[in-house]
Amino acid sequence: MSYLHPPPSPNLPVVVQKDLGGLVSEYRAVTELYRQQNREVRLHECRSACTLALSLPNVCVYPTSVLRFHSAYHRDTKQVDQSISRELLSAYPAAVRERLGNHLTRNYRSIGGAELIGLGVRDCTKPPSETMIARARQAPAATVVASNAPPLQGTPASLVEGVRSLFGFGTSQPIATMPPQRSVMTAALQPQDLRAITPPLPPARPDGLDEGVLAENTQIALADAPLPPRRPDASAEDDGAPIRLPRMILGAQPILPTFFTAYAPLR
Repeated sequence: MSYLHPPPSPNLPVVVQKDLGGLVSEYRAVTELYRQQNREVRLHECRSACTLALSLPNVCVYPTSVLRFHSAYHRDTKQVDQSISRELLSAYPAAVRERLGNHLTRNYRSIGGAELIGLGVRDCTKPPSETMIARARQAPAATVVASNAPPLQGTPASLVEGVRSLFGFGTSQPIATMPPQRSVMTAALQPQDLRAITPPLPPARPDGLDEGVLAENTQIALADAPLPPRRPDASAEDDGAPIRLPRMILGAQPILPTFFTAYAPLR
């Protein structure tokens, strides 16, 4: 494929296998078309006016490519055209112009693809370098909503309104408030969910438990229990008297089972 005969679709790259050059005007027009299409041009062997492809942003060469440069000359007289030669030279990258000594000669001067890659021309065997840098997405800023509605009771805004009305300042300007945030617990647990929760049952009462027998055993145990040591300031008439446990207040409900509260009758 030559430089002047690209594939029909503008999305396909132009692969130049071997182009010997020709009229600069024709190559200039095709180069501008490729520039408008942002088309990729891959050069294998390119000579003369074909080297205008180096001015394209999406041009690349292979390490085995060869580009041959020479000055432009008139087709009929074969005389060198200095103005066209300067146009060709100015189309090359700065590093390539310096490699050519900033001038072109009538004879060909060849530069290999590996050297062109070293001078900054893109390597076709590698993907194009990314020009955009991915940035982390920033968290959206909190939205402050200005509302003309009266503030809710119990909020700081309602307290401000109450103070202002107390001292006769009238209604203040709309206060910027944030929409109330719904708690995670409220959103996760609804009233209907609370009704569905069954409280745990108390432990089962042991079989064969008789309160009368248990109370009698407790009275016997209390009667047989040793008396506590006598207080130093106790009167003589209290010696040997059993400890009187307080009676239960009428109307009170026992907290502990009967076998914990049973005691000997008071004397």
